[in-house]
Amino acid sequence: MERLFSFTECANQTRSLKALFELLVRCATEEGFSEVAYGALNFVEPLRLAEYPPPTVAVKWPADWCDRYFKRKYHTIDPVVRRTPMHKRPFLWDHLADHYQLQPDERRVLDEAREAGLKHGMSVPLFGPLGRISVVSFASPSDDADPQDRIGHLNALACLFHTAYGEIAPPSNNDCDRKVALSQRELSCMRWAAEGKSSWEIGRILGVSENTVNFHMKNAMRKLDATSRIQAIVTAIRLDVL
Repeated sequence: MERLFSFTECANQTRSLKALFELLVRCATEEGFSEVAYGALNFVEPLRLAEYPPPTVAVKWPADWCDRYFKRKYHTIDPVVRRTPMHKRPFLWDHLADHYQLQPDERRVLDEAREAGLKHGMSVPLFGPLGRISVVSFASPSDDADPQDRIGHLNALACLFHTAYGEIAPPSNNDCDRKVALSQRELSCMRWAAEGKSSWEIGRILGVSENTVNFHMKNAMRKLDATSRIQAIVTAIRLDVL
């Protein structure tokens, strides 16, 4: 508890994202989780560290993994990024495969992250005004780390950081309150896509052709002004239509 009070006191004294994030990393390292990332999933934060492209705001990862992740645009297939909007509470990376049918590319990202030194990670979904969704992720370089044992403290740190960040980078208004009407078939396809199902699998479930699924998904993406299925799913969740 003393560490959390210390974080709040120090956070209140800075107007720098870099200093605030370094404070978060120091506190998380004391908990045994030195690898930290903060990202904005369905909007672009007005304040971010310049060396990282959206959706990332700030990162402290091993240099090689950081370089590979951004060059290969792993955020588009990262199961942590994909699944965060479906969680209301902190979740462990090791449990993702227990709750979702992960695609091979999603498993590859988790495996490569583990090999790069991000082991036994956990993520904290964070919800802001106008339906905005952010995430703070923590991982340890140690094989023996137990995020479940530290989940309470790390969750509190993430929330305190998110609040402090909001004080130095207040959100601007956008169109998050716009209304979108999806058909029942579009919603059905979107829901199964959110579970990681392919168009072929969705077609089998709904008793329609793969082309029909693609047709409904493209219509939903157009209505949601999205250029990918993941963006469409995140936007639909943000607008409370999924």
